[in-house]
Amino acid sequence: MDRYGLIGFPLKHSFSAKFFAEKFRREGIDAEYLHFEIEDIHEIRQIIQFNQTVKGLNVTIPYKEQVIPFLDKISPEAQKIGAVNVIKVERREGDLYFYKLTGYNTDYIGFKRSLAPLINPASHKKALILGTGGASKAVAQALTDLQIHWRYVSRTPGADRFTYADLSPEIISDHTVIVNASPVGTFPEVNHCPNIPYALLTPRHL
Repeated sequence: MDRYGLIGFPLKHSFSAKFFAEKFRREGIDAEYLHFEIEDIHEIRQIIQFNQTVKGLNVTIPYKEQVIPFLDKISPEAQKIGAVNVIKVERREGDLYFYKLTGYNTDYIGFKRSLAPLINPASHKKALILGTGGASKAVAQALTDLQIHWRYVSRTPGADRFTYADLSPEIISDHTVIVNASPVGTFPEVNHCPNIPYALLTPRHL
């Protein structure tokens, strides 16, 4: 049986195992999906070596950037973004210690394909990206490729970002695409929302 999994920490919020178990059952795929909750990215080596049937891994918070030095190769889009969320594991038959890891970024692909049909070039020229982690980098690259100027929004001040306290009526009015790439609102705290002035949003906003 092939094995796939998710690496990250913590993983109590993730529904990936349930999602893939149902998908494998529905499509008749002889595979299982496990959560590998690791407190240090160096543990990825043990996961690969001691789980010889692992064919691929998803990567979530906080390792989308930290995992890159452990990979043998990364795709062009992942290289450009600087973050990886999918790893393909290739092995050499009969050799327990040889493996090749290739990283990809499907956050970028999925986000860009989902957003592109909704964009009106006349009204969607600027965007706010809530969060500054690995997912936000994929969003930033997709927005760049869609020719939308963007700025990060973070609790921590910086030259390339607004803070949440900076979000004035003028900024909200000027940035008509707002993307939550932060952990806020993830399972199980799905009712939590980023601290932005929702009353200022209009039908023009995405």
